[in-house]
Amino acid sequence: MDSIDLDVLKSCEAWLAAGRRCQLVTVTKTWGSSPRPVGATLAICEDGSVAGSVSGGCIEDDLIARVRGHGIAARLPEILSYGISADEAHRFGLPCGGTIELVLETLTPDSRIGELLARLQAGELVERRLALASGAVSLARAAAGAVQRIEPEHGGVLATIHGPRWRLFIIGAGPLSRFLAQVAGGMDYRVTVCDPREEYRSGWNLAGVELVHAMPDDLVIEARLDPRSAVVALTHDPKLDDLALMEALKSDAFYVGAIGSRLNNERRRERLRLFDLGEAQLARLHAPIGIYIGSRTPAEIAISIMAEMTAVKNGVPARLLVPHAAAPQAASTASCLLPVPGTAACAT
Repeated sequence: MDSIDLDVLKSCEAWLAAGRRCQLVTVTKTWGSSPRPVGATLAICEDGSVAGSVSGGCIEDDLIARVRGHGIAARLPEILSYGISADEAHRFGLPCGGTIELVLETLTPDSRIGELLARLQAGELVERRLALASGAVSLARAAAGAVQRIEPEHGGVLATIHGPRWRLFIIGAGPLSRFLAQVAGGMDYRVTVCDPREEYRSGWNLAGVELVHAMPDDLVIEARLDPRSAVVALTHDPKLDDLALMEALKSDAFYVGAIGSRLNNERRRERLRLFDLGEAQLARLHAPIGIYIGSRTPAEIAISIMAEMTAVKNGVPARLLVPHAAAPQAASTASCLLPVPGTAACAT
């Protein structure tokens, strides 16, 4: 599964290879509320076919109408703004006061889309620089903290960042790991699965996901986790999960989670305290992992985990979430579920 923006680039490459003209549209600025963030992309083929999105649909409709009515004739990049007036905001489906600025770039073989995709396939984080005055394109390795921007020098340069800006390290190669890796891959994560157990690795064949057999703590140390990294321990084996967590909780990773029941995770915390982890570090552990959505199957649990990771990444306050650790559950196998609101008692 590809992220939306990677799918846009692949569509552009396919159209160029077929000898068709196409444009790459990039959101460069927004004011007020806007449907899509800075960096969102859209590809438009000369026949009106599209990939990606820069709005809720109305701006896409206008851009498609421009192409169908006038073709793709421009050779130099063009800057367009939508939503400046109240009428435009209403027409293009923008929230009240919303404005969006786009750069339209007519692609050619000199646009280096194929080279960009090859470098992304190799796992590189790439900065693509488009000279707005000439349309010239250059590629370079991007710094870890690089962001999209327009530099005013030399008539303006649009610098866009492409590649796996987020990393996810999954400990364990079981069925849940497979679903989680697939979802994360579609959300612009570079996914690495670590499992030293040969019996679990032998059936793994998920394209685009790196599978390693190192010990989990060695992997986490070598990865040099940064604020764009997440670690999820899914083996149910303390000998493997705890090793990874021990190092991850000392790192700058934005998210560290572990599967298991509340009781097992309380025992896990006690074990981790023996490794001289402080209370502040232990408080960073999301365990039981995920937010409460009533999940039961591996696919549903993967969604629950990814939802919690996304909320943490986006800075959603914890008070707005119901973590799985706080979800209602049966007190024991001999007791009933929690009462349903409005009933006198629960059934056995």
